[in-house]
Amino acid sequence: MMMIAVVLSVITLQSSTLGQGMTKGIMSPPANVRPPGLKNVGIEQHLNEQIPPELIFRDENGNQVRLADYFGKKPMILNLVYYQCPMLCGEVLSGLESALRVLKFDVGNQFDVLTVSFDPRETPAMATAKKAEFLKRYGRPGATQGWHFLTGPQQSIHALTKAAGFQYEYDANSGQFAHTTAIMVLTPEGRIAQYYYGVEYAPKDLRLGLIQASQNKIGNLADQVLLYCYHYDPATGKYGAVVMRILRLAGAATILTLGLFMLVMFRKGSSTRSAERMGDVTRAT
Repeated sequence: MMMIAVVLSVITLQSSTLGQGMTKGIMSPPANVRPPGLKNVGIEQHLNEQIPPELIFRDENGNQVRLADYFGKKPMILNLVYYQCPMLCGEVLSGLESALRVLKFDVGNQFDVLTVSFDPRETPAMATAKKAEFLKRYGRPGATQGWHFLTGPQQSIHALTKAAGFQYEYDANSGQFAHTTAIMVLTPEGRIAQYYYGVEYAPKDLRLGLIQASQNKIGNLADQVLLYCYHYDPATGKYGAVVMRILRLAGAATILTLGLFMLVMFRKGSSTRSAERMGDVTRAT
């Protein structure tokens, strides 16, 4: 299983470099060049896809919930893991928690997080233990109400992973799952806005992604300027600078600066001329 995990880490890295040449948003090598046993492992982008709100899961307290219970309020981060994963899932959760700790936004305030197990054998007790572990690391008040750890039946898991384009395979010999790594940013209505790949996530990209998914309902003026200058690239799962927009903004700033300079100089010149006229009047008197 360790070898599978290493291979999957390589696939995750390849996804970023091969993304530009792939079709249909499949962020992993084509199936015919993937290692044996990993033919159906990858991420197929379903941007703007609606995550089915009627799907039934159980939260960490064992209560039956529908995904719709979490929709309609604020943007969300969705990540698909399984709690007894020996390697990659822990890395995903650790990378996500590290990025969230840097963000000035707070889980449960400006956005929520949905962590869902894709192993139907896992229980709410396992979800409770995993939630306690990562909330302790995160250490911010209010996160208990905003970071949800779910488990569910195979039917719900299949529908959710299919909608998200998350492809994985079960290895009967090891009793583990082969899977790649990604998190998704959802709109408040539960539509997929963005994908971020690997096990480390740039806080700046996550912040901009959450703001954009919220339709600018969170964030500040500086964020709006950044969103004007930076554009999300689905092929890389990152924000990149839009050169023309930066040049336009720089040009506008230059014109504004020159205009202010000319206004100041004009007023200064007017003040000087007024003072000279007053001096002439005084001498004449």
